[in-house]
Amino acid sequence: MLAFKKSKARSGQRTRETEESVEEVDVDESPISIASSKVKSKAKRAKAKSKLSFGGGDEEDDADAGTFQLKKSSLSRKLTLGTHPANAPPDTLDQATIGARSNGAPVYDAAYLSELKASMQSTRPPMPDHGVYDVDIPMDVEDRAIVSLDTPSGVSIPTQSHIQAVREKRERLRAIGPHPESRLMREEDELGEGDDEYAQYTSAQERIALGKKSRKIEAIKRKDAMQEMIADADEQDEETVEWEREQLRRGGLDPFATASAAPEKQVYKPAPIPPPTNLPELGPAIERLAQSLAALKASHTSNVNVAASFSNEQEQLDIRETELRDMVAQAETKRSWFADFKEWMESVATFLDEKYPELERLESEHISMLKERAGMITQRRKEDDEDDLSVVFGTPPQRDPQPDELDELGRTVPRADPVALRKVRRVARVAHRKCRQSRNALSEDDWEEEGYSTDSSLPPSDAQDYRAAIQRITTGGEELLSDVAAAEFKDPSLGLAKWFGEWRKRYGDSYTGAWGGLGLVGAWEFWVRLELLGWDPLDSSDNLDDFSWYSALHEYSQSYDEDADAETSEPPPDGDLVSAMISTAVVPRLCKMLESGGLDPYSAHDVKRIIDVAEQVEASIGSDHHKFLMILKSMHSVFENATIAAETLLSPFLRFNRPQFDPEAIAARNRLLTRASKLVSVMLRWRKYTGDKLGAGALCVRLINNYALPIARSGWEVGGEQTTRQMVDALPQDLATSVNL
Repeated sequence: MLAFKKSKARSGQRTRETEESVEEVDVDESPISIASSKVKSKAKRAKAKSKLSFGGGDEEDDADAGTFQLKKSSLSRKLTLGTHPANAPPDTLDQATIGARSNGAPVYDAAYLSELKASMQSTRPPMPDHGVYDVDIPMDVEDRAIVSLDTPSGVSIPTQSHIQAVREKRERLRAIGPHPESRLMREEDELGEGDDEYAQYTSAQERIALGKKSRKIEAIKRKDAMQEMIADADEQDEETVEWEREQLRRGGLDPFATASAAPEKQVYKPAPIPPPTNLPELGPAIERLAQSLAALKASHTSNVNVAASFSNEQEQLDIRETELRDMVAQAETKRSWFADFKEWMESVATFLDEKYPELERLESEHISMLKERAGMITQRRKEDDEDDLSVVFGTPPQRDPQPDELDELGRTVPRADPVALRKVRRVARVAHRKCRQSRNALSEDDWEEEGYSTDSSLPPSDAQDYRAAIQRITTGGEELLSDVAAAEFKDPSLGLAKWFGEWRKRYGDSYTGAWGGLGLVGAWEFWVRLELLGWDPLDSSDNLDDFSWYSALHEYSQSYDEDADAETSEPPPDGDLVSAMISTAVVPRLCKMLESGGLDPYSAHDVKRIIDVAEQVEASIGSDHHKFLMILKSMHSVFENATIAAETLLSPFLRFNRPQFDPEAIAARNRLLTRASKLVSVMLRWRKYTGDKLGAGALCVRLINNYALPIARSGWEVGGEQTTRQMVDALPQDLATSVNL
């Protein structure tokens, strides 16, 4: 341990002598000691003499002042060999002794050594607390001196040869390199210089402050560093303090260590003797063995059952694995089949996208032809009725005169006289009737139609043009598939029926869940509408079951259970596809034809045919189906329009009502009443089929009250009453009471 003591400044000779004298006075204040100190100070002021001592006495020095004398200290005088009689060796061995000496010096015998050993401490005494060192006190190394140095016992200072050997060994190891198996790195192998690496902990980066401002900054930095060091010194880390105390305790320098207590003396404790145990008997041993055997049998039975359950579970797992493999194979087959089906349906969709616009154009052309024919028939019937009403009630003046017609040169074309035109039309109508009667023998039904049978027929030239147009539309439908080479696109029973039938047969659940039957109907609709193109149910005798699509769909619907027993067979999962097709494609087409003028409300033949077609539709989809109600509404609109047209035509003549004597008035009145009677009979026939739905009976009463009765009253005695009563008698009893006779 190093300790520093501040050395005092050097003083002059007088000051030193004064201080020494003061010190000596402090030590010994007796007069003798003061006198001796003055003598010594005088001796010191004398000429310096040699300090070497060769064991001489002071008396001889005082005696012979001129000779060479050695001055000895009191300690050297005490240690002078041979001067003290007690230290003189004995002359013989008999005179030697090991007891206590007469001068009081210890004799190292056995008792004294034991006492000395007992008084010695086993550990080093605790370090005295010298107080807290004040770091704020400036220290000058040059003004300090080493006071003491505590060196542990057993530590030797290495010699120069030892240091040289260690340096040579280090150089050899550095030349050889690190050990191949060593993972450590020697300090000399590190890259870089130590000054560069630890520059922040040394003064390598410090700069000398030259200016006033720089010195001020340096002083502030030093002050901050000192405050930081003080703060760090004040902080106490429990682990660090504990570690320092442990190190001090191990080195024997721990001031807080106390002498360990003497170990307690162990007392011998004998091992306990176990209690006596009875000898086992045969009965209890056999009973224990029986219990063990029963437990083993139960365990064996349980293990056998567990093994059997494991075996069954293994078999079930094998079966399940086989089923899963089959399911995976089936799923792959199903995926492959549906991929092919999707590809084929996409080709069908492309085909329909290309062909549907042409089909719709042909259908629109057919509807326009029906409208044109209905317009021609309605216009001719209107002109005939106007001629007859003019004869009966007179000709009313025209409210909106038509503009004059101009020819190519801008000249006004003279108009024909309306009266002359009526006479010409009447003569032509009579001539046409006579020609027809002379050419064909009329039956009883034809005689009933006499007088208005030609109202729903076209002139020969127009009829020929109409038939040519219908034939052109039919030919266009046949040529629509002329560029198709694949048979499955020409005949849906070879394509659609095949794919959808395979889907229903292989994956019935998927087919039913996806409403595959309705999908088939939607795809097959194109070929159904193509086959119905140009078909007029009123002029043609073909029924719905005469078409190929009807039989093909019926066969597809019945092929589901063809292999099953007829008694146990169930209906197909997708229902009757024929009825679905009729409600999807046939009914909308039929309603559009009726509303476009395809049906003549004055024709009993047309009503008979439409009733036949309606019965077929009703048998397929039912009378409560909304598509069947669409047919009824279309027919009701046809009859209602005919009634409104008759009332509108009669209204201006009733307002004018200026009849003139004309021999043709009776015949004209009979023709008007007969045509009205025919319309009433047709509506009653339709009412007989449908019932009083949508007010068919009310239309009959309305026509009689608003059209037939005003005409009949103009010639009640000359045939008007008879014809009117015939119409009223044809009405049901509940409707006849509503007629205002």
